[in-house]
Amino acid sequence: MNLDNIEINTQSSIKLKLEKTLYFDPFKIEESTHDADIIFITHEHYDHFDPESISKIKNDNTIVVGPKSMEDIIGNIEFKDYIYLNPNEEINIAGINIKTIPAYNNEKNFHPRENNWLGYIISYNSILYYIAGDTDKTKENETVKCDIAFVPIGGYYTMDVNEATKLLEIMNPKVVIPIHYGSIVGDKEFGRELKDNLINSDIEVVEKLF
Repeated sequence: MNLDNIEINTQSSIKLKLEKTLYFDPFKIEESTHDADIIFITHEHYDHFDPESISKIKNDNTIVVGPKSMEDIIGNIEFKDYIYLNPNEEINIAGINIKTIPAYNNEKNFHPRENNWLGYIISYNSILYYIAGDTDKTKENETVKCDIAFVPIGGYYTMDVNEATKLLEIMNPKVVIPIHYGSIVGDKEFGRELKDNLINSDIEVVEKLF
């Protein structure tokens, strides 16, 4: 599977080039490209909602998609259009099918379920991309079917390597790209540890952060 259309900047900052250019949680973007067709925000924490980075990638036609709970916050930035969603909704933007899934902690208080923060499942050209957001292994993401999974593994704020391993063995994607480690929390070697932990050798672990 060709992954050249995927870039990871840092943390959970993902650029996905399809027919449209999609960004997820842009963070610490250095270059001003103004090439974003759609910007997806999972939740309001500073390493996921970074207005300075957004200003470097947005243009007059950029659409932003984010949690309904962030309507007042995101609305402070000028965009062509805003789409606010709750978990378990589905929309289509320019031929790209988008489903939302809850992203939350089971016992930790950093990402309460009641905040209705989001993960996204993107469907394009028969490929399913799952962008988990900041989450633990949950009953909802255990049911996700996808080809490529972007899963946090840093621990403390999200699932750790062991929990991510258990989730991925259940989900069984073709490819997993680990995120949310190696900077704010989580050692840079966690990506390699995830690869070593997976019993299912059919799941390819691709490290794009480092």
